[in-house]
Amino acid sequence: MSTAIQFNNVSLNYGSEDGLVRVLKSVNFSVNSDEIVSIVGPSGSGKTSIIMLAAGLEMASEGSIKINSQEIVGLRENDLSDVRRKNIGIVFQSFYLIPNLTAVENVLLSLEANQKYNRDEEAKSLLAEFGLSHRINHLPSELSGGEQQRVAIARALINKPKIILADEPTGNLDSANSESMMDLLFEYTKKSKTSLVMVTHDESMARRCDRIIEIKDGQIV
Repeated sequence: MSTAIQFNNVSLNYGSEDGLVRVLKSVNFSVNSDEIVSIVGPSGSGKTSIIMLAAGLEMASEGSIKINSQEIVGLRENDLSDVRRKNIGIVFQSFYLIPNLTAVENVLLSLEANQKYNRDEEAKSLLAEFGLSHRINHLPSELSGGEQQRVAIARALINKPKIILADEPTGNLDSANSESMMDLLFEYTKKSKTSLVMVTHDESMARRCDRIIEIKDGQIV
């Protein structure tokens, strides 16, 4: 079994020496290629920072981060974008849908311009799989919160990522929509043998994962 994500002695600091804030302190963990892992801990403990670092959206102050065996610490932004495009789908708590684009257009947005050709049907099929076949031409303002999150998940999956990073994906949803959305996400990851790393405050969601990583004060406990 291969390793999808590897953190070795990763630290993240903000500020200067006079006012240094140590967000993460020598964090070590790995995630296997078909594993579902939840990251739990109090607010401000560094959970979201782990997601941002794994996605290459933040740069570690110290240590090594490998995505499918490729070191990403120190890469230029163009190279980081390439790693994300080839390996990673990201689901945020806020949906980040473009308000003047339809559901299917938002899904296609994550593809490069030369990839969008003939991908409309694939995007529509993915939305249909998530119960949104009747909503493909609707704008975000015409969708419920649960429907918007499903569009956001479809957008993260259209590139067939090897790794899904989800930061509080049910944070803006009610309990019924949360359960339904996570059912879809878990079903997809297991069917496609994709890794899923999910930050959550929801204990019931965390227990559904293969493994729980707890973080407190910037350290794994």
